[in-house]
Amino acid sequence: MAKSSIESDIPLADDENVPNELNLSSRKPKPAQPLPQAEDQEEKARLIAQILELQNTLEDLSSRVDSVKEESMKLRSENQVLGQYIKNLMHSSSLFQPANSPKTSNMNEEDYEINNEGGEMFENYYW
Repeated sequence: MAKSSIESDIPLADDENVPNELNLSSRKPKPAQPLPQAEDQEEKARLIAQILELQNTLEDLSSRVDSVKEESMKLRSENQVLGQYIKNLMHSSSLFQPANSPKTSNMNEEDYEINNEGGEMFENYYW
């Protein structure tokens, strides 16, 4: 019988008469929030001004990136045209025939490819 009295003294989670934390927290009123002070309003206004300034800066940077992209595309296009022009000039000129092959042979497209990294456009040609 001692066993049954010990079991009845220990509260179980499903016992209705044992309060749990959820029930206690829902019954307590929340503390009142302090009213905003003048300092808080000044800080809020300063933060809003800073946010607007950062938004304007971001818009300016975004438009600058767009203009730089357009300029880059334009320069790449011009570079391709100039590269093709140089390739055609080299193909038509007898001065720029490959040093390792006879001057009368037809040149491959590969002989004229431009290496953008090393600038080795003229490496197989003599002046």
